[in-house]
Amino acid sequence: MKVVFHTDFYEVYTSDPAAGAGRMEPIVEALSGIAEFVDAEPADIEDIRAIHSDSHIDSVRTHDGLYDIAALAAGGAVQAAEFGLKEPCFGLIRPPGHHASRGSYWGFCYFNNMAIAIHSLKSRGLIDTAFILDFDLHDGDGTVNILDPKDYVTVYNAEEYDIDAYRLGIKEALEDTDADIIGISAGFDNHEDDWGGLLKTSDYELFGRQAKEAADRNKAGLFAILEGGYNHGVLGENTVALLHGMSGG
Repeated sequence: MKVVFHTDFYEVYTSDPAAGAGRMEPIVEALSGIAEFVDAEPADIEDIRAIHSDSHIDSVRTHDGLYDIAALAAGGAVQAAEFGLKEPCFGLIRPPGHHASRGSYWGFCYFNNMAIAIHSLKSRGLIDTAFILDFDLHDGDGTVNILDPKDYVTVYNAEEYDIDAYRLGIKEALEDTDADIIGISAGFDNHEDDWGGLLKTSDYELFGRQAKEAADRNKAGLFAILEGGYNHGVLGENTVALLHGMSGG
């Protein structure tokens, strides 16, 4: 599977946990030998402006170096979505993005990578409809703020506290979709050894496999991008599990 990545993502660009030193390395190590790494490229400013206000972009620019790394993450998401139209793809990117709204940001997110990627495909006529599965511990409120009002996108935030209900909700949502592309906001912070303490590593493989089945059924694209996940000791195996499921393994 292609994995969009850049060594600049190793940089500690701010003090938040998503930028913590050593966060990307275990994922890269776990994927080495089983993934084809592709260099991320920055998003065009017009793709970012299509999603975020000028004042929002200007605010990100006030932080030294933050615009460059956030634009690189957004561009990596666009590339992952493009590759995903032909084969499952993973965007190993940061900063994450699902808390970034049109004119504001919080939760370690600056540009909404998923929204930028989906809008880029739609604006070029590459898709008509999209389904977004977000299984991060925290709701992708920025993604909902930007994309939910648009009639071509369905956003599903998995938020049940009972593990059986959580699994069932994702299963039913994926069974119901007939979208042209499925995008996964892959936050691993609801793992049993991370902040949320709910999910097992095998659940990420399950969700990836269910997404692949839905994409195959609809002859649709499939991609995922990294959001949360802060226990460096399990990030690698959780990512591998998701990708294994997405590949149909």
